[in-house]
Amino acid sequence: MSIPESLPECGVGLTGRQKHILRATVRHYVATAEPVGSKALVRDYNLSVSSATIRSSMGALERAGLLYQPHTSAGRIPSDSGYRVYVDRLLDLSEAYSDAIARSLDERLDWNGNVEATLRHAAQLLSRLSGCITLITLPQPDGAKLKHLQLVRVDDRKVMAVVVTDSYETKSVLFALPDSDATLDSKQRDRLDEQLDRELTILSNFLTEHLRDCPVSDLAQLDDRELGREFQKYSDGIAAMLAEVTQRFASVTHANMTVGGLSQVLGQPEFSETMQVLPLVNLIEEEPDRLFPFVFAPLLAPDSAPEADEATAARPRATIRIGTENPLEPMQSCALVSACYQRRDRPVGSVSVLGPTRMLYENAIATVEAAAAYLSQTLTTLAN
Repeated sequence: MSIPESLPECGVGLTGRQKHILRATVRHYVATAEPVGSKALVRDYNLSVSSATIRSSMGALERAGLLYQPHTSAGRIPSDSGYRVYVDRLLDLSEAYSDAIARSLDERLDWNGNVEATLRHAAQLLSRLSGCITLITLPQPDGAKLKHLQLVRVDDRKVMAVVVTDSYETKSVLFALPDSDATLDSKQRDRLDEQLDRELTILSNFLTEHLRDCPVSDLAQLDDRELGREFQKYSDGIAAMLAEVTQRFASVTHANMTVGGLSQVLGQPEFSETMQVLPLVNLIEEEPDRLFPFVFAPLLAPDSAPEADEATAARPRATIRIGTENPLEPMQSCALVSACYQRRDRPVGSVSVLGPTRMLYENAIATVEAAAAYLSQTLTTLAN
């Protein structure tokens, strides 16, 4: 599991008793959707302490910002920070539950047909199992490779780079040339333009020969020392151009995402009023471009995920955004749990569940991690 890089882990020191009480409070609130009092914890959890002791600990947790009272006379409910501490330190993932998710996918999905249709079925299935909205980004094509690169002078200051891949997909990018001498007369400038055109032709041939069959995702790694002394003046522009080309080919849109189970969340108490749920429904159905980068974020920045230890190296790791950790306002009463899936050890898509912050995090995390592992294994097998 990981949290967004820009959001530090809540550094609250808790006693063993406070950890037990916070864990019990979160679990009770998730199960009942009702503010939790000390009597409920004494009745339903084996905490081996008095109601007064529990009230004292809950007060300490409230002062630490992990619990709060929605009303003066009510019990307490977890804050976003309380859920964060619970997720990072207190929950236990069930291997049996993860195995059950993988078995359900294996038994109910038919991969003999269209992959997109199969993933739509998977999203519906996972939404029923998790009780949350499920969002699956469709697998991106395996790395396209460069077939041809042409540099064309547009004017005195700009060059257009046209890149063609082995699948004949084309992207073009403009980049700036070094400043020319403003004191040149027209004949000198004409000669300079002719020289520039010759150099761009030679440079186009060099780059095409040097980069042919290079994955587009690796273009930005060109070592400019290989350009030769006569082309060094173009090195900054070429580096910027190749980085932009890489980004252009990597860009994806919400059309590559399938959504299942919106009705699963509409029945939750948090969204019982139309004004509470309408912004979220509008975001998913009418403005998916705003949502898509956050669902796809683990894939766009896979290096941000923590390294797994040997025991979990084969299992994708979930990224969790809780409440106000989500930058989009309609999602700030929700939690988003996402994990990447791979094909031939290359990240190509992600699977996410989106639900109220009062979600069963153990199951949500196990669901996306198990589903991502299953999709990785299946898509790699299909590709071989």
